[in-house]
Amino acid sequence: MITFVGDFQCKLDGKGRFVLPAAFKKVLNEKVEERLVVRKDLFESCLVLFPYSEWEQELNRIRTKLNIYNREHSRFLRDFFKGSVELSMDANGRLLVPKRLLDLVGVDRDVVLMGVDNKIELWDLELYDSQVVNSDDLGGLAEKILGNLNGLNE
Repeated sequence: MITFVGDFQCKLDGKGRFVLPAAFKKVLNEKVEERLVVRKDLFESCLVLFPYSEWEQELNRIRTKLNIYNREHSRFLRDFFKGSVELSMDANGRLLVPKRLLDLVGVDRDVVLMGVDNKIELWDLELYDSQVVNSDDLGGLAEKILGNLNGLNE
């Protein structure tokens, strides 16, 4: 299983390329991952980068819940794949994100790459800074989501 931890500020060059932080490269190298898939996040204004093996696991989870002969399911699948792009690192360890995806989430030059379990989120720096949850809010969310596991806190 792949786990990315940490957040790193980066700058995109004029072509939309960035160098993947060493901590993330190390995780990919340990798992011999050379390809990633990037797409817009379903809920937030950021891009999500999946190592290819994690992308395939995500697709397998989706496939088990969909019937391609159901019009709504088919539309979801089409929209889910829309804008998804496979990426590979160049010889200098850079990834090139298509401009249309960067524009979709308002990314210009300064970005934050944030490890979130098995994926990496790519945020515009200003938007990321405005989305940061303070510790009181995080504690409240933890209590709400995790505080009543298995009826222990009833």
